[in-house]
Amino acid sequence: MAFGVFMHRSDSIYDDVPSERYQFPKQYLSRVRQCEGDWIVYLEPSKVRETRGYFAVAKVQEVVPDPRERDMFIAVIAPGTYLDFGEPVPFRDGGDVVERGVLNDVGAISGRAQAAVRILSPADFARIVERGLGGEDAVLPRVGDPASPGGFADAPAPFEHLSTGERIRQLASRAVRDRNFRKSVLRVYGERCAITGLRLINGGGRAEVEAAHIKPVEAGGPDIVSNGIALSGTAHWMFDRGLVGLDDDLGVLVSRQANDAGAIRSMINPSGRLLVPRRPSEQPRSEFVAWHRANCFKH
Repeated sequence: MAFGVFMHRSDSIYDDVPSERYQFPKQYLSRVRQCEGDWIVYLEPSKVRETRGYFAVAKVQEVVPDPRERDMFIAVIAPGTYLDFGEPVPFRDGGDVVERGVLNDVGAISGRAQAAVRILSPADFARIVERGLGGEDAVLPRVGDPASPGGFADAPAPFEHLSTGERIRQLASRAVRDRNFRKSVLRVYGERCAITGLRLINGGGRAEVEAAHIKPVEAGGPDIVSNGIALSGTAHWMFDRGLVGLDDDLGVLVSRQANDAGAIRSMINPSGRLLVPRRPSEQPRSEFVAWHRANCFKH
């Protein structure tokens, strides 16, 4: 087994759904097979406008022939392992190249960096995941914020560089996944409630908006941006309880069972539709929206 890099772009000609599958031609089969049962990071090419760089991590469950296309194969992503990085990692960070394995003997970027699939060293994997997960910062909710202490506060602990094994264990942590899901969703929605359109920042500089799963984790919903919406606390409460929902065109629906439907409608932004991210790949996926409407929304 080995770590790997899978290059992906949202307008790819391949039949990719990064959280579920990665399609590739036969020329990469031997490399992808090395990653079977292990973790990979996704990289958006530098040629993509406003590239996200290394933007997610996932585990390859198995590699199978594509039944629809000859000489094409599918890397099946293990369910529940895909995670968008809360802090996408640029290929170049100032003068530093995060993935040291693409450098040649004189420290220049080699042609290996152009390979759509390549093996990643454990050190490079840990370094990319460390930067992608980041730490707790101002994007976190204010709930549970400690009061400002009087007198002298303790100096902050230095950032801990964890081993590769410890980084992998982090990827299964519900707390880490929730934190990164929130970071990812708030980033693509500009920290703005997608239903009301309000962007409120509290006195501590933190966004007064939450990341809502469209299909809950408890029901098998993944921790991906397209299964998330940025919502204010009230809108999140109403969405989870089915008082508001979404139609197929992302119009906001109000339940007929709501006690004060008029008041709810007055909270919805003037367009009457969800305010979504610009990138289509980051917008709510239709299957999650349909699941919420069928299983949560009170018709």
